[in-house]
Amino acid sequence: MSEAEVQISCIQFEPRIGETEQNVATSVSLIGDAAAGGSKLIVLPELCNSGYVLNSREEAYELSETVETGNSIAAWRAAAADMDIHIVAGFIERQDDRLYNSAVVLGPKGLIGTYRKNHLWNAEALYFERGDLGFPVFHTPFGRIGVLICYDGWFPEAWRLLALQGADLVCVPTNWVPMAEQPANSPAMANILCMAAAHSNSMFVAACDRIGTERGQPFIGQSLIVNPNGWPVAGPASVSEPGTVTAVCNLSAARRQRTWNSFNQVMRDRRTDLYPEMLGTPTRPGWY
Repeated sequence: MSEAEVQISCIQFEPRIGETEQNVATSVSLIGDAAAGGSKLIVLPELCNSGYVLNSREEAYELSETVETGNSIAAWRAAAADMDIHIVAGFIERQDDRLYNSAVVLGPKGLIGTYRKNHLWNAEALYFERGDLGFPVFHTPFGRIGVLICYDGWFPEAWRLLALQGADLVCVPTNWVPMAEQPANSPAMANILCMAAAHSNSMFVAACDRIGTERGQPFIGQSLIVNPNGWPVAGPASVSEPGTVTAVCNLSAARRQRTWNSFNQVMRDRRTDLYPEMLGTPTRPGWY
């Protein structure tokens, strides 16, 4: 591989609600398979250690972990160190008495950072606080990565703020559910949104969904990896079966392809005379 190439895998599987130890063991085994095949960045689904459909705040609290002492985090941290890889994985984060739908970013040397879901979906609002860390971009040896979780992907501002900070790739741990009035033969709306965001921001997207039905709620799978032109380079995966989608991505391409022709550069062409450069947030722009 050359430049900023990295092999990425999104591991689609079916976590079982409350079966944290088994869910983590399954994820570590699948991570090992992907790493053995050459993947250096591995993305897991949203809340993949605990399951998603919670019955109460008490259950959510029991399934939560701190970044510093959580058993799931420790297992993923060990896997990242032993296999010399990076991992992005969703979990219920506990800070004092507050709970967050979060994703941890780990590397061979340990914790790189944490993202907390900013846009809560449906009953998540009963258990979790809205994220308070903004939209951080994490630096890795192969490029800059951002993280969004599931419903965050429905907000163009979230993608754009990551792009403006120089993100080459956005990892999306997710638990996508069926959308109303989805035509049977059309791509999943979630896939369309990932493709549109990748194209309009010129960056890679690696979205990892789960499968199965949990407490009556079906999930739609279809994990995928998208290039900066907006086209899938791996996936979409099955609607109902476990599987891993893998692609070698040159993250340098995300930066190069923001210049589309002799006249247009997608970030430069923004009308910052009509709206603030960073959409009114205190976030500082990065290289783009």
